[in-house]
Amino acid sequence: MDVTLNLPNPRATDALGSELAQAVHQLYTNHPEASISIRLYGDLGAGKTSLVRAFLRSAGVTDPVKSPTFSLVESYPLSFATVHHFDFYRFEDPIEFEEAGFRDYFRERAICFTEWTQKAEPYIPAADIRLVLEHAGFGRTLQIKAMSLFGKEIVACIPHGEN
Repeated sequence: MDVTLNLPNPRATDALGSELAQAVHQLYTNHPEASISIRLYGDLGAGKTSLVRAFLRSAGVTDPVKSPTFSLVESYPLSFATVHHFDFYRFEDPIEFEEAGFRDYFRERAICFTEWTQKAEPYIPAADIRLVLEHAGFGRTLQIKAMSLFGKEIVACIPHGEN
């Protein structure tokens, strides 16, 4: 299942983050022990962290949402799961993923967003959803690809996911 969306402004990106949060929450209603892996691809400034921030705000996080560029991972407990937001931009070698013990974060009741995922391959667990953000004038385009049954269930629940 592949979907391409036009996100003409930051409000549209925030709306998509909110829709994604609602779809993921719905999945956890049906599969409370799920583990979800969402890969984010795009150049610097493409909106990857902004999308995660909108997801977290919609899911009820009121604390500051920081980019994990320097910390490598930021975690946020939700009522139904824990979100782990990774940024592997600073990795010099993919083995750093294993050495840091990051595989342990990909467990039941975890939602893992990863940026610069290619720097952790082949060690990182398989993705459920792949999101590719690209600059398009003043806005963005977003390509969504469901990579698993859970991914398909989530994408099907996103209102624009039917386009």
